[in-house]
Amino acid sequence: MTASKFKRTKLACYSAYFTMSSIFCLPPLLFVTFHEIYNVSWTLLGTLVLTNFCTQLAVDLIFTVFSKKFNIPKVVKIMPLITSLGLLIYAIFPLFFPEQAYVSLLIGTVVFSVAAGLSEVLLSPTIAAIPSENPQKDMSMLHSLYAFGVFSVVVIGTLFLKFVGERYWMFLTMFFAVLPIAASVLFMLSPMPDMSTSESSAVSHKSTRRTIGIALCVGCIFLGSCAENAMSNWISGFMEAELQIDKAIGDILGMAMFAILLGFTRIFYAKWGRNICKMLLIGMIGAAVCYLVAGFSTHIVPAFIACILTGIFTSMLWPGTLIMMEEKIPGVGVASFALMAAGGDFGASVAPQLMGMIADHSGLQTGMLVCSIFPILGTVLMIVIIRFFKANSKRKSVPDVSSD
Repeated sequence: MTASKFKRTKLACYSAYFTMSSIFCLPPLLFVTFHEIYNVSWTLLGTLVLTNFCTQLAVDLIFTVFSKKFNIPKVVKIMPLITSLGLLIYAIFPLFFPEQAYVSLLIGTVVFSVAAGLSEVLLSPTIAAIPSENPQKDMSMLHSLYAFGVFSVVVIGTLFLKFVGERYWMFLTMFFAVLPIAASVLFMLSPMPDMSTSESSAVSHKSTRRTIGIALCVGCIFLGSCAENAMSNWISGFMEAELQIDKAIGDILGMAMFAILLGFTRIFYAKWGRNICKMLLIGMIGAAVCYLVAGFSTHIVPAFIACILTGIFTSMLWPGTLIMMEEKIPGVGVASFALMAAGGDFGASVAPQLMGMIADHSGLQTGMLVCSIFPILGTVLMIVIIRFFKANSKRKSVPDVSSD
């Protein structure tokens, strides 16, 4: 099939990734509401976040090992419906069983987290498998839509809760539960590209250096995810607690602006970007500087600007690592994408948790300083990665791994 026959498939992937953002940023917007209405403790609410990422990580690892056991096209098509089901359980069950509200929230979290894990494992290789003149553009565009989804959820959710009222939170959740159905319908009506569930046999004899290359990419996406998610999860709290900015304003000016810069930078790279390794190195360096400024600054303005600019520098650290893996290590299959998703999800759970633990004892500014270690280590790792692939190119140990 030609690329034109997969236009609707590509649109379905974009739609699914856009709606997936509600899984990550809607629940934190509702935590205060759950605490006040259902008397759910902060510890139990934190457990919901941990459950989310642990479930996704489990899905990632299952697909890493058993990807050949699944009918990938069918899983992709029903994946958005699982998102809708989880959000509906999340919203409706507490209406009928308010005394068991937390159990309902936990069940809903597990269900939509399965869908989130599937999305991260399968949407990127689906886009990668679609014939394209510019595969980097398609991959970057896919991940930019997640950022715009975060922006939409934060703005709509913040305004809804402020002007409609927190006690009607379930209708907000139902609204976001309906949106993934459109993605599922698009998938049902679209052809699916062939996706390999194993690595190319033509390069299987290069397994040792390929394994090292993939391991380096997993390390990169882990550190990049740490740098992105530590800030995205705590930027609102940092602005409210440390910078004394109103919560609603902090959510919109902080979290939403972070997301919009994340998305626009990914679109910029999709249109004009070149040399992904250099982009990743600059991103790690820039993110490290932003964390250090936010951590050391004694004034609101530089700390605020540093938090926002982190969205630019971390924008390509996740999708860019996937692009780098595709460029430098041809023939990777779904299992490799699943392993990358596992690395990213692990980073998304470790860094925010570390930030919270440090904040409890020493404050969020100290947390910013400690979390600067992730992009700093990422900078060192990127230097190693660039040298590794240049050496591979000279030895011709792995086909088509020329440096940028």
